[in-house]
Amino acid sequence: MNNALKTKAILGVSAAALALSGCSGFGGNNLPEAPVTASQVQRGSEEYLIGPLDTLTIFVWRNPELGAKVQVRPDGRITTPLITDMPAAGKTSTMLAQDIKLQLSQFINEPIVSVIVNDFQGGSQNIRILGATEKPASIPYRANITVLDAIIAVGGLSEFASGNRARLIRVNRATGRQQEYALRLGDLLKRGDSRANVQLQPGDVIIIPESAF
Repeated sequence: MNNALKTKAILGVSAAALALSGCSGFGGNNLPEAPVTASQVQRGSEEYLIGPLDTLTIFVWRNPELGAKVQVRPDGRITTPLITDMPAAGKTSTMLAQDIKLQLSQFINEPIVSVIVNDFQGGSQNIRILGATEKPASIPYRANITVLDAIIAVGGLSEFASGNRARLIRVNRATGRQQEYALRLGDLLKRGDSRANVQLQPGDVIIIPESAF
């Protein structure tokens, strides 16, 4: 086979591989490894999205009567002094503080507002672990949680689990589309491969199939 034919053959195989990977929806090894630095931990905590049933403490500087400790209702809204039915679910604490500030600006001059999430109960933020585990469960998201933390929380893999065939399902916040990534839980748990330990995000779903044998 001459060089020109060899080049065409290589390009053809590459194109086919790319097409198959695009159809599969798997992100391969694109998941970031678990963070280890303080700055990364802080970034993770800032990304938490408030969910229904979360408990919030709202502070309004120099106007304590306008603050409150409230629980997000099942419909995702909160009510505080001077503000009725403010949407809270799906926002970060910073975003909610800005929205409250905007509403209070109608009544007081340049309010300074802060929001603290005291109790994380929002089901949409939970991480779900399904399939071949000792006890499939839904666990609360917390800042900097990793796949290893999640597997430990459900008691590890079952005897028949196929850890290296596990998948992580995640919704892309920018596009709203669901994406799938491969997980190497067998390498992580049996070989101690720290590269297989990845950071999780609110709403992630981990699916662990059983071995065919």
